[in-house]
Amino acid sequence: MIEDGATDQGSVTTVRRVGETIRRPVREWTPAVQALLRHLEAAGFRKAPRALGTDGEEEVLSLLHGEPAFKPWPPGLRTARGVLALGHWLRDYHRAVRDFRPPPGARWQGQEEEWEPGLVIRHGDLGPWNSIWDGDRLTGFIDWDFAAPGHALDDVAQLAWYAVPLRPTDPGQDPFLTGLPALRTRLAVLCSAYGTQPRAVLDALQGLQRRESERIERLGARGTEPWAGFLARGDATGMREEARWLRENRALLLDGA
Repeated sequence: MIEDGATDQGSVTTVRRVGETIRRPVREWTPAVQALLRHLEAAGFRKAPRALGTDGEEEVLSLLHGEPAFKPWPPGLRTARGVLALGHWLRDYHRAVRDFRPPPGARWQGQEEEWEPGLVIRHGDLGPWNSIWDGDRLTGFIDWDFAAPGHALDDVAQLAWYAVPLRPTDPGQDPFLTGLPALRTRLAVLCSAYGTQPRAVLDALQGLQRRESERIERLGARGTEPWAGFLARGDATGMREEARWLRENRALLLDGA
């Protein structure tokens, strides 16, 4: 966990810890994200940071205790119980956010769709690196910079993409993932915990991968950050390779589903 007084540089922004708070630069999407987090708090959803307002040019958030799940993943995330916790977290988040209505004029980073009934505010960056674990217990998700209107199933697809994961694995870092049967089991556990079907998630993921790679190329070519940085490090190409892997392995991932 980030030490008191320390700073941490992510791919999008730099944060610093002050006591039991996290400070981040105020951006044009900060008011919308803080409105979302205040709604979650009022709804009784405890596994997200609380919005504590702003202090000068910084927004202030409550600190979630634990460690982010960078590779190699923590023991909790390597087990079916950890995947179950992720699915339950996303199910509970979507239940809490269903009746959220963005404030008039809300701006979201990289917004692709205008909010309308039937959409939710997606977290938008549901990789293990944003999940916080206190031992084997999931504390919640941080880094809501990419929250924006979208379809709930796209959040499930993104979480499956990175946390099952639905992409080629590295035996050196992921020795617990012993081939496609292990991935198929983790996908089934995640879908059962959330309340959806693997086939629907894979369908949504195919569309999400295409849109995300196209967005990186479109906004990256304009020099718009952080997509310009994503484009420079080869993310669009990597996503297309992962989409091809998904097409090639779809039948095996759905075997019996």
